Amino acid sequence: MNDALQGLLDLLDLEQIEEDIFRGTSDAAPLVPRVFGGQVAAQALVAAGRTVPADRLAHSLHAYFLRPGDPGAPIVYTVDRIRDGHSFTTRRVVAVQHGQPIFHLSASFQLHEDGLEHQERMPDVPDPLSLPTAEELLPRYEHLFLGPGVTERMLQARAAVDVRYVDEPPFGSVGRPREPKSQVWFRTNGKLDGAADHPLLHVCLATYVSDMTLLDSILLAHGRGGWAVGDIVGASLDHAMWFHRPFRVDDWLLYDQESPSASGGRGLAKGRIFTADGRLAVSVIQEGVMRVPRGKK
Repeated sequence: MNDALQGLLDLLDLEQIEEDIFRGTSDAAPLVPRVFGGQVAAQALVAAGRTVPADRLAHSLHAYFLRPGDPGAPIVYTVDRIRDGHSFTTRRVVAVQHGQPIFHLSASFQLHEDGLEHQERMPDVPDPLSLPTAEELLPRYEHLFLGPGVTERMLQARAAVDVRYVDEPPFGSVGRPREPKSQVWFRTNGKLDGAADHPLLHVCLATYVSDMTLLDSILLAHGRGGWAVGDIVGASLDHAMWFHRPFRVDDWLLYDQESPSASGGRGLAKGRIFTADGRLAVSVIQEGVMRVPRGKK
């Protein structure tokens, strides 16, 4: 396990300050002066999960990003125990900074049950080890980025997780609209063991990663390079995930993403996360603000 992954695990290890009240610290998002949305969602799910019996696993979450998070201030997570049923447990989490809610999450947990089984087929894609790492890929596009420090900040943000694009990323096809579909392989940069090897933490880490590339598919449809290039201004509005089957985030996972629509200054993206052996593990949907800055038409 590298230092960056350990730092991410420490970030998700919330301090309990009262019953059902937790406090977390933050890292700044790599390209904007706010807290990375995936971090807040993952921390909120950690807070919810710590109030749920260990035999009930997260199966869905629905969340809204209300205000930008301040990376210089702690975030307080308050958990409401909405329901404890025979099979399902529901929690609501509000994240607060400076006296105001910045994020709201509802999560549901379930006892394991056997039942009907079917799933969509995993797309045919290259093996992840045949694809370039971030260290190999990002410097190729440095001449397109807003400044000389962008590559380093992006590499730092991805040091805990190995993310590999199957096709050219948005910042590699600026000005060339293409099909609104994007695929990446990802896994943590190191194995989770000991206390870190917990089903909830695998789910929370996948939640963290799910916000890293999901809006790429919207950018591709319009030939936009995104935040690193500076030809779009955006932020996540809401986020929903369904956890279908067990998975390990320290094994390779394919994140298949596409955008069915963009309108009204917003874009919608949806994703499917598959295990390397083809099992559909997670479904994701997110809407985000997508605005073109003045002078960038």
